[in-house]
Amino acid sequence: MKLLHTSDWHLGKRLDDFSRMEEQQAVLQEIVEIAEQEQVDAVLVAGDLFDTFNPPTEAVEIFYRSLKRLSDNGRRPVIVIAGNHDSPDRIEAPDPLARECGIVFTGYPNSSVLPFELESGLKVLQSSEGFLELKLPEAEVTLRLLLTPYANEYRLKACLGAENSEEALREVLEQKWKALADQFCDSAGVNILVSHLFMVRRGDALPEEPADEKPILHVGGAQAIYTDNIPPQIQYTALGHLHRMHRVGASPGPVYYSGSPLSYSFGEANQMKYVLIVDVQPGQAAEVREIELTKGKRLLRKRAQGMEEALAWLSANPDALVELTLVTDTYLTALERRQLNAAHAGIVAIIPEIAHPDRLCTHHQKQIDLTQSMEDLFRDYFQHEKGQAPNDDIMQLFTEILAQEEE
Repeated sequence: MKLLHTSDWHLGKRLDDFSRMEEQQAVLQEIVEIAEQEQVDAVLVAGDLFDTFNPPTEAVEIFYRSLKRLSDNGRRPVIVIAGNHDSPDRIEAPDPLARECGIVFTGYPNSSVLPFELESGLKVLQSSEGFLELKLPEAEVTLRLLLTPYANEYRLKACLGAENSEEALREVLEQKWKALADQFCDSAGVNILVSHLFMVRRGDALPEEPADEKPILHVGGAQAIYTDNIPPQIQYTALGHLHRMHRVGASPGPVYYSGSPLSYSFGEANQMKYVLIVDVQPGQAAEVREIELTKGKRLLRKRAQGMEEALAWLSANPDALVELTLVTDTYLTALERRQLNAAHAGIVAIIPEIAHPDRLCTHHQKQIDLTQSMEDLFRDYFQHEKGQAPNDDIMQLFTEILAQEEE
């Protein structure tokens, strides 16, 4: 059996004033093409489908259109769980219609999928709270899925009876997973855990959560779960939440974060993005291949020594989104900002860095003379901001506005 693992689409997310919708549409189409080229039997989407509980309409349209393409008209099941950015109720709302397309949504840890069967041969064989067994159209063995969408402590307590301590939470999840695995997951089928939780190997340092991400590890959130809480029957664990693709552990089977398909903050600058192809047979640990995604814009950070270096670098990297730190001997003028923005359409932030601030303050700092007239103060301000003196028409307009204010 061959599976595709992806997560953290964050549809609708922006980077400051830059929309990422076009990139998101392109990279999801790339994932659809990979699923077709690899002829995967099922797709696992491990949460954070949207960036907010109430995503924009365009993001919702891209989401459903992409899932329908991934499902190949019900011949390839797509299993989707909610993440900490998602509204569980919104995720589960279209379930009756989605099931007709071979798409399964689960929003809560105790969600139960209703039985269905499609003409393609896709069929629900068994279903319980947090568990699903599927007969796939092209696979000889069945796919068993332990499904644990994101849940904070309150939701886990309501769904699973977890207490508010770290050990109690881990113990409840471990017992729940073990009970499901012991009941449903023998060596005759493929056994997978799909979750949106913070998981580490016991004793390892906690990895950093993505910049601008809603943190999971906080009061009222969900604590880190250990890989040794996973039942031994599980052959692969598909995780969502962290945006960098990486393997958490290899026991009992590989435990992976697929990462996000796009870089969503400059903390992810120069990061490569992937989907994971999981080859797995009953009774054996899964084998994982990384396939790089190429459709998103790179996020680059550059520290340039002066305008000349900055303009040359911007010219050499036209297709990236850029955070530019410009080291200069004087303050960055409005004219220089205009030059930089004219040279590159993808500048997200310009951070001026004064090479010798103490020297600049000592020798070049200009005090504002507040005894000047309003017209003279405006001329000084305009010269500072625009790099040139205001013409007569601008001064006349300012004088008229000033007169109206005085009236």
